[in-house]
Amino acid sequence: MPPKGIKKAAKAVKKGEPLSFQYPRVTGNPLKFGAHVGMAGGISNAVTNAMNIGANSFALFVKSPRKWVSPDIKDEEAKKFIDLCEKYGYNTRTDVLPHGTYFINLANPDEAKEAQSYNAFVDELKRCEKLNIGLYNFHPGSALNGSRPDALKQLAKNINRAIKETSFVKIIIENMAGHGNLIGSTLQDIRDVIDMVEDKSRVGVCVDTCHSFAAGYDLSDQDKFDEFWKQFDTVIGPEYLCAIHLNDSKAPLGANRDLHQKLGYGFLGLEVFRIIANTERLQNLPIILETPVGDDDSVYGEEIKLLEWLQNKPKDDTEYLTKLEELYKLGSKERAEQLKKFESKVAKNEKAASKKRSGSDISSMLTKKTKA
Repeated sequence: MPPKGIKKAAKAVKKGEPLSFQYPRVTGNPLKFGAHVGMAGGISNAVTNAMNIGANSFALFVKSPRKWVSPDIKDEEAKKFIDLCEKYGYNTRTDVLPHGTYFINLANPDEAKEAQSYNAFVDELKRCEKLNIGLYNFHPGSALNGSRPDALKQLAKNINRAIKETSFVKIIIENMAGHGNLIGSTLQDIRDVIDMVEDKSRVGVCVDTCHSFAAGYDLSDQDKFDEFWKQFDTVIGPEYLCAIHLNDSKAPLGANRDLHQKLGYGFLGLEVFRIIANTERLQNLPIILETPVGDDDSVYGEEIKLLEWLQNKPKDDTEYLTKLEELYKLGSKERAEQLKKFESKVAKNEKAASKKRSGSDISSMLTKKTKA
């Protein structure tokens, strides 16, 4: 169901009425805060949906995220999207960050499923180029029950193939939370893939704050934040950073759970987002919110305004400290629930590991006695 603000804007466009937007957009801000917006009713609607929440960048799906195959984007709709971006001052090459369909897995060891994923992947890249979009973000996939080194090679192979089938769109690899056999939960995974990409001008990285935290990279204060970027620069390289996904985390540090939360409600807390709002190296990159909004897109508008409010706010500002405490309290119930689940999982894993060690010790003793 489309959010209320989106439906209102869509009706106005259909009637030919002038649009009024719910949240005023602050143009000229070097930090391009935005969000993932809907494109129901036509992909050009994504532009007005972004304007409605005061976004300076935006993400979208370039086809239905629920289908492997979707109808082509009509020429007139593509032109409308490009014209609206120009009208409202969105640079389609740098300010728009489409998200790849979630079920694409270029590392799938099953050949038929790999081919299905690759065809969908290239189709989405070509849709981006039809819309003059310069960036395309996707999840790097999973090795499933296959070999991890082989999965990394297969992923890089498919990226190389896709680059040769397209002209300019840059393929952006998103870091992951690390559950299961997912690729990209370590910075080294991403570096290994980049090393195997032939045209490195056509590949980049999107850092998701929730995924990073869930994978064990703590960003929650200035020292930890700086340490993370020091690791990023050493392992991957600053030249590959192309985008940020901005999410708090419902799950604790290192929980390996991809659970996005509203800013300030989660285990990361508001401080990291104040730091981000004042970090020069993130200027002119699309900084995309993917926090939970339900059917009310105004949440994104509120969070963009919160991020803009955090700019130039010192850590000891009284109003800031009040807001930090207020948001942290609002998320207390969900944090407690997730902490309980995490602690239960850790205890279960430790028990299983202890049992395994005990069994191994007994087996070793029996072997020694037999030999004796």
